Parts: sequence; C-alpha cells; structure tokens
Amino acid sequence: MHAPETASASNTWLRCYGTESYECSYWPERQARSQVVQSGQELLGNAYSQLIRLGFRRSGLHIYRPHCDHCQACTPLRVDALHFQPSRSQKRAWKRHAHLRARVLTPTWSEESYALYQRYQASRHPGGGMDDGDQEQYAQFLLASRVETRLVEFRDPADDRLVMVSVIDLLDDGLSAVYTYYDPDTPGSLGAYSILWQIAQCQENRRPWLYLGYWIPGHGKMHYKASYTPAQILFEGHWLPFDELPPQHWPGLLATPRQKP
Repeated sequence: MHAPETASASNTWLRCYGTESYECSYWPERQARSQVVQSGQELLGNAYSQLIRLGFRRSGLHIYRPHCDHCQACTPLRVDALHFQPSRSQKRAWKRHAHLRARVLTPTWSEESYALYQRYQASRHPGGGMDDGDQEQYAQFLLASRVETRLVEFRDPADDRLVMVSVIDLLDDGLSAVYTYYDPDTPGSLGAYSILWQIAQCQENRRPWLYLGYWIPGHGKMHYKASYTPAQILFEGHWLPFDELPPQHWPGLLATPRQKP
C-alpha cells in the first residue's frame, strides 16, 4: 500500500490509497496499480455519482480507478442515452430479445443466478480466475454494495428460464453498468441487449448517461463499447465527445506516464 491520497466528491475529501503493483488483467505483460477509496467512509449525497464522473468504478465494496505508473489505457466511457442512435445490429439485438421479461431486484442471493454466473464464466472467461470462484467470492463481487444497486433478472416468458442478469448502480445522472452475465448457449446478442435495455431505462427516467466502465484502445474485448453512440470519454480530467479524440492520440493513452501526485 502506498501513501494515502484523496479524492474530492460532493464537496467532501475522501481518503484513498494506492495499491501495490499487480499483473494487469487486460495486458498481462504490464504492471497495474489502482487508487481505491478507503472503506468505512460514508458516501453522502451524490458523492458516489461524483466519483463515477471522476472515472471511478465499483467492484463489490471497493470503489477504485486505475492509477498505473506507465499506462493510461483504461479510459472511462459514457453513452449519451438521450441522443443515442442504435446501429442496425443493435436494432436487431433489441428486436431479437425484446420478448424477455425484466425484473428489478435488490441484490439477493440466488442459487439459480449463481449457477448461471458459473456457466457464463466457464464458457466466456475460462482460466481468468473468476471461473472457479466460490459462493463467497460471487457474493462479494456482485451482491455486496454500499450504494444504490439493483440486480436485473431477464427471463424467457415461455418457460420462466433465467437467461441473463445485469448488476447496475443508480446515479444522479444515469446508471453505471457494473456487470452482466448470461446463458452462453442462448443464441443472439444478449450482452448488447443488456446495454440497450439500460440505455432505455436512462431515457425513460430522463437521465443523460450510461457509464460503461473503461474503453481500452487497441484491446479487442473492449472495442464494443465504442459502438454505442454518441458517447463521451474522460480524457485529462474532462469529458469529451468520443469523436474528438483523434486515433493518433490513442497510442499515447497506452504509454504516457501518469503524473505522480
């Protein structure tokens, strides 16, 4: 653990700490570090929403953002929900899965959801360290939260089969997409449908932004996030339209050293 740091949210300075270096989960040949909001601090008012706008994310009880020494590839991205224009493939995904029945719940343990999560991890992320997680790890990752969190079940009304679960956080300006897992054997584009459903929720509630986490230039698994347009990215402390960052700047995100605090 490195020296304490601070992050300002809701006119309050929150204590943070910098982690030691660890293997990057996106680029295994690199070392990563994170800035983590110290647990036990009360998040008053819209403090969590402000942290998300500062580029933080949540995993269980941990609120963090990348703070690597020699890389700035992890770029926060948010979709402009009120002006969103679906592509042809996104329209097809919406039409194909629009029959699914959504049920919004507070995070609750379910054997059915846990079994679906295990199947998804074993199929989509084998050997990634999450495919062998036990019940406690699952609960800590997706059910533990100290903010306004919802678990959304998507079921096939034909047989009431659970086909997808999305975990989302409620913000003062929209939603934060925390994690989605689904039946790997169900044909179609369930992942795309989950994002489209969340965009529709933002639109219905007149909330402008869906925060999709980190877009990583040059990383194939993160490329899909840039297909939801219009969108903005957080670059050098400012939210900019995605199209205003020319591709020639992308390599700089991969290798520019971060300024030390």
